[in-house]
Amino acid sequence: MAQADTRQSGSVYLSKQLQALQADASQNPAQLWVLRGQDLWQTQCASCHGELVTLKKAVARYPKLNAQGALVNLEDQLAHLAKQGARALLQDEVLALSAALYDAAKGEPIGTTVVQPYYDQGAQLWHTRMGRINLACVHCHEQKVGRQMRADTISQAHPTGFPIYRLSWQTIGSLERRLRACYSGVQAPLPPEGGTELRALELFLKVRAQGMPLEGASIRR
Repeated sequence: MAQADTRQSGSVYLSKQLQALQADASQNPAQLWVLRGQDLWQTQCASCHGELVTLKKAVARYPKLNAQGALVNLEDQLAHLAKQGARALLQDEVLALSAALYDAAKGEPIGTTVVQPYYDQGAQLWHTRMGRINLACVHCHEQKVGRQMRADTISQAHPTGFPIYRLSWQTIGSLERRLRACYSGVQAPLPPEGGTELRALELFLKVRAQGMPLEGASIRR
């Protein structure tokens, strides 16, 4: 008999009120970035890359190796493509495009491929104690799931709903921003934005969530 899949999205750990807010497209603040991203896509990208929905399978495979052999996530790829276009995009515009693409890929199973040694590096980081708090990711997101920490309920850390509108940020943010916030939370030195360490950890998390459906831009507390 096949073992039941007990993995759960971070949305499961939201309050009923926040779940309702997330489900209401007319009230969900993340939808502001989705709509902006859809407009940007039509004016800047669609003439070359087609409609958003045609890329849903490609979106579900990030992070992955680019043509130069570097591990990149979706936001990296969007920023790179924008530099080849009429103008460079602001970070907020990259996040809006990312939100629109992940919204178009909603329901698509995560299909990230294991890329070693990046995957091995990410797995090591997941299990390594760090910072003054001396905790590893695994201590919270596997051993203390469902418990309260600073008014948050600890989730399993499956990245199915990024980018996220986090109420404490009052804006939308990438998985990279959330990972750096975790480093800050355990009082560890912050890895540089766009660094290999963060991309390796993102790869590990996406492979760990292999087959789980993407949820589009989501709300988190």
